[in-house]
Amino acid sequence: MTLDQRVPEPELMEEPEQARAYSDADFAAPHQALVDDLLRRHPSLPERTRRVVDLGCGPADVTARLAGALPDATIVGIDAGPVMLALGRERIAALGLTDRVALAEMHLPATDAALAELGRFDLVASNSLLHHLDDPATLWATVRALAAPGAVAHVFDLRRPTDDNTVDALVERHARDEPAVLREDFRASLRAAYRVAEVEAQLSAAGLVADLRVEPVGDRHLVVTGVVS
Repeated sequence: MTLDQRVPEPELMEEPEQARAYSDADFAAPHQALVDDLLRRHPSLPERTRRVVDLGCGPADVTARLAGALPDATIVGIDAGPVMLALGRERIAALGLTDRVALAEMHLPATDAALAELGRFDLVASNSLLHHLDDPATLWATVRALAAPGAVAHVFDLRRPTDDNTVDALVERHARDEPAVLREDFRASLRAAYRVAEVEAQLSAAGLVADLRVEPVGDRHLVVTGVVS
């Protein structure tokens, strides 16, 4: 089956078994690669970043890695899933990061008042949120609302393959030894992901095409990065 159109998946992981499997999975390599790539592209971040927001933080593995890479920053992770947030708070507490990292429940699109209460940030980051959103404009509007002038935005996500045969091959390559619930989640996420051209159209509609650029990364990801004017 070709995948000319994405196949949406639920926005939230609400089943405890699924959320725990995701939290316990070994994403160290791709998550650290995300942070390393962010610093490679924006090397001045550690010196000038004081406030960071991680959109769709989930169990806060990337959030914690951002805290390690940006030692002078305070970080707010937001997610709509209470089960994921509970796992994230466990991780942040275990790592001794509660003085610099706070996790909050918020569903996007959020109200203007809720976004204003969060304030503005020097870095707006997101990992694997975009493909969960039926309306991608939600993410880009949130990025614009939370980015301080001159802030870096860095969005990392899956990239939809051309067909289900490629999906099967990617699941076999990257999740062969994972629990069945995680393999099926990965399969659904690949089918729900956006392609580079689709994200470029989203940025154009959001008025961000001059600020942010989209690039394919590896065999299954894309990155959207740049400085928000």
